[in-house]
Amino acid sequence: MLALNDAFNAIQAFMERGGNVLFMILAVTFIMWVLIVERLWYFTLEYRKQKNRVIDAWESRPERKSWYAHKIREAMISEINTELSQNIGTIKTLVALCPLVGLLGTVTGMIEVFQVMATQGSSNARAMAAGVSKATIPTMAGMVAALSGLFLSTYIERRAQRESERLEDSLTTDH
Repeated sequence: MLALNDAFNAIQAFMERGGNVLFMILAVTFIMWVLIVERLWYFTLEYRKQKNRVIDAWESRPERKSWYAHKIREAMISEINTELSQNIGTIKTLVALCPLVGLLGTVTGMIEVFQVMATQGSSNARAMAAGVSKATIPTMAGMVAALSGLFLSTYIERRAQRESERLEDSLTTDH
């Protein structure tokens, strides 16, 4: 219990040193990771069921060579593609947004430094330190948050493309 309390106190001190922008970075990162986990969950559990259902529906068709059959095949592939790529654009946008929110923290922290310099002069380094913290910590946090989502967003995007190609290959048109 003591270690948990120490961890909470360390996080609280970090958030205070970084300023209010860290809460925005936390919110963006949380939403990004919720969407990433949802996509991974979808690929692990739901996609297999949908893929098998589409393949069974296609294989049960008596003919697969007509123009109508090809259009039905294209529609089936398109529906699955829509499901596969759901939220990928949002995840990529949130990944790109993290460093920008971090830069907002840099700007607000530097404004605080300039305010201290204007009111107390540039000789008071201790007074400027809080503003410098609020300028650097959000930038670092935004970059770390973006990197944490970048790898998995790329993986999810590539996996969606690969699964789409595999589905298209498995829906044969000969019969």
